[in-house]
Amino acid sequence: MKPVWKVSMAAVLLGGAVWVGSLVNLTAEGAGVGSQPGTADDPVVTKSYVDQQIQKALQGGTVTVPSTTPPVATTAPSASVPPVISTPNESVIVDVKPGQTLVASAGAEFIVRAGKAVIFSEDANGVADLTDGVDLANGATATSNHLLSFPRNGRGIKVQEGQTLGLVVMVRGGYTLK
Repeated sequence: MKPVWKVSMAAVLLGGAVWVGSLVNLTAEGAGVGSQPGTADDPVVTKSYVDQQIQKALQGGTVTVPSTTPPVATTAPSASVPPVISTPNESVIVDVKPGQTLVASAGAEFIVRAGKAVIFSEDANGVADLTDGVDLANGATATSNHLLSFPRNGRGIKVQEGQTLGLVVMVRGGYTLK
């Protein structure tokens, strides 16, 4: 076969394929290819459609949103025993005044957001600073904005000696303020 014949035949085949493809596209357009997003014909939706549906559901009262409940005291407060506060998966902000100690329940996590804090521990072991990956012993300074993990009861933080301002601590888990 001559090269001119091959090139001509390839051009005819390519042109025919484009023509057949455009015919298929025209017939498929009625099947939902050109449909409006968010309609029954096209299940892909836009952000505005989702926002509208959420607003409808919230106004109609058909969607139930779990309410956040305040921390519940697990022991009755009295003059001698401070309440143990339990907050399973939510974080709460606790203000610790000078002279007070924030004692964690086993598994609690603290983040000191403001103030100068020191570690309080009744035994030789300390508290895990997960941000630095170190163990902080009793009396060590707790760095602000570091995640502190308390594996056992009886450990906590208190305001550093000489500080007149308290602490602002973000707490997840149980704690006692003494």
